[in-house]
Amino acid sequence: MSETGPSRRSAAPRIVGVTPEELALAIRTALAEAVAAGDLAVDVPQEVRVERPKNREHGDWSTNISLQIAKGAGMPPREVATRLANRLLAVEGIKAVDVAGPGFLNITVDAASAGELARTIVQSGASYGRNSSEAGHVINLEFVSSNPTGPIHLGGTRWAAVGDSLARIFEFSGADVTREYYFNDHGAQIDRFARSLLAAAKGDPAPEDGYSGAYINDITNAVIQSEPGILDLPDPSAQERFRAAGVELMFTEIKATLHNFGVEFDVYFHENTLHESGAVARAVARLTELGVMYDKDGARWLRTTDYGDDKDRVVIKSDGEPAYISADLAYYLNKRERGFDRVLIMLGADHHGYVSRMMAMCAAFGDTPHENLEILIGQMVNLVKDGHPVRMSKRAGTIVVLEDLVEAVGVDAARSALTRSSADSMIDIDLGLLRQHTNENPVYYVQYAHARTCNITRLAGEDGVHLADGFDPSLLTHDTEAALLAILGDFPRVVAQAASMREPHRVARYLEDLAGHFHKWYDECRVRPREAGEEITDLHRTRLWLNEATRTVLANGLALLGVSSPERL
Repeated sequence: MSETGPSRRSAAPRIVGVTPEELALAIRTALAEAVAAGDLAVDVPQEVRVERPKNREHGDWSTNISLQIAKGAGMPPREVATRLANRLLAVEGIKAVDVAGPGFLNITVDAASAGELARTIVQSGASYGRNSSEAGHVINLEFVSSNPTGPIHLGGTRWAAVGDSLARIFEFSGADVTREYYFNDHGAQIDRFARSLLAAAKGDPAPEDGYSGAYINDITNAVIQSEPGILDLPDPSAQERFRAAGVELMFTEIKATLHNFGVEFDVYFHENTLHESGAVARAVARLTELGVMYDKDGARWLRTTDYGDDKDRVVIKSDGEPAYISADLAYYLNKRERGFDRVLIMLGADHHGYVSRMMAMCAAFGDTPHENLEILIGQMVNLVKDGHPVRMSKRAGTIVVLEDLVEAVGVDAARSALTRSSADSMIDIDLGLLRQHTNENPVYYVQYAHARTCNITRLAGEDGVHLADGFDPSLLTHDTEAALLAILGDFPRVVAQAASMREPHRVARYLEDLAGHFHKWYDECRVRPREAGEEITDLHRTRLWLNEATRTVLANGLALLGVSSPERL
């Protein structure tokens, strides 16, 4: 069915600058009114999903709400859809409502209502796309956390890009976010690092289980320069000095590298403090109070099998020393005591077996696994050129580190390449492609769209076309304009979904899609007059608003990825 008619709309609200959220609210309102009038007897759902139909001939938006509530309403979905359609037609700004298939509602909005979105976006500016989907959550997001025994490898680089983007998306969605780096300065790997530095200083080969690479020599030389008499000390004393100074130098370098990559942390948490402050003992005491600890064979155990783990875990070994999991227990409790209701930890692909014990630990504290504690696992990154693997690190030998990738392609291309794919999938990064200034390079494609919007605005101003001189949204009737407005209106939903699903790549892929719609619109529709002296009309001015709306969304989306929005390329 399809119905229109202004006489049915006199008392109805008008939707302005149509977005999926606005339409969802209109549908919920129509459903609530139908229930109040006795046309339907059903609970009004809190959420109504509105999507773009795959075939544009089916309307601007579509919803399957009738199919969802038909059983509760006790009538066929098409009957539910018909009753809702009659009410939706009373909403000013909705041009037509079709009942399709088993009960889908296909909605077409009038051009003026759709076009108003351009003004809404421009007036909202940097705030457009902000939402409250994560409001009220206090999130501790721990990512990268590379050991201070070497530069940040490519896996850590991926987490730097994805983690920082996710933090930005959380904040854009209303959450209070703390970016945290767990600085592992306690344990055997630090001992191996110190022995490696001492060996390099004495001209000896690296220990069999130690570290090598040009960066070890760089750190060693820096320590010797800062402490000239260090090699005159007995080996144990020298090793301790190399440990303290080397770790500090490595950590300073890691922080500088991350800063240059556009990643700043709010908290650098030192593992050593857990052991020095008595945090481990407090965690053990807390778990003992909760009745989930027991003694066996002289050791203290956590009953993690009660919470889905494959075996119970030793927390305090029989010699009285804390086991590896003790730091995890103390650190998690520390975060919860600091007021975080969401603790998110990003880990590499080799940590899959770690998840079950961490979730058991969360449950043992009385918390809800996968809610109070979430663990995101990232997969490997491979560098390729001309289809072949690349090994190019000058500093770390056989591994590729963050500085290598940035030196090869730049920060923007590196961050974009690392965030545009789901973090739980392995990716190949084509260095040759990322160096190209062509549309085949995804980051260039999106940045070029932004630069083109800026160029259009500059040239239009020279021609005398200005935003302040007029805006008539009813003039935006071209098919490419309707499609561009529709994808612009989808930005807030994409951001909220990326936050909810912890998937920044949704924003990256959205921007590529938006750039495609914009380039197509630019090819079909003129913002500037074609010739000098041609009359400037409201159509030119209104299209300039649409151009500026596109620029705004591209800039906002790129900012969420930590990628720049150049005005010229």
